[in-house]
Amino acid sequence: HVQLVESGGGSVQAGGSLRLSCATSGLTYSTYSMAWFRQAPGNEREGVAAIYPGLGTTSYADSVQGRFTISRDTTKNTLYLQMNSLKPADTAMYYCAASSRTSIQALNSRFYNYWGQGTQVTVS
Repeated sequence: HVQLVESGGGSVQAGGSLRLSCATSGLTYSTYSMAWFRQAPGNEREGVAAIYPGLGTTSYADSVQGRFTISRDTTKNTLYLQMNSLKPADTAMYYCAASSRTSIQALNSRFYNYWGQGTQVTVS
């Protein structure tokens, strides 16, 4: 049974940093793609960053490239999103997602079959 539990959200001033965590269970990073998505009120869910199984190749949305870093710790079964130089436009609910599919588009939510409950990030 796959479970994803996010934490680490909060309120921060523009230019600040936050690190989101996603505690995972019931999956292995060697076979699951993992990603962070976000959704602001009135907007569609947007792929932010993804990490592929195995070697851990990463992919980022243009809007966060160079500011956000996705990583995973296999010893702690935890996925991270380090967010630096935050902007008000980054304000959203952030979701951790996992995909057991073997061929995916990394930042497309349709390919992910497990989701966390979300953690709110507010940048002012």
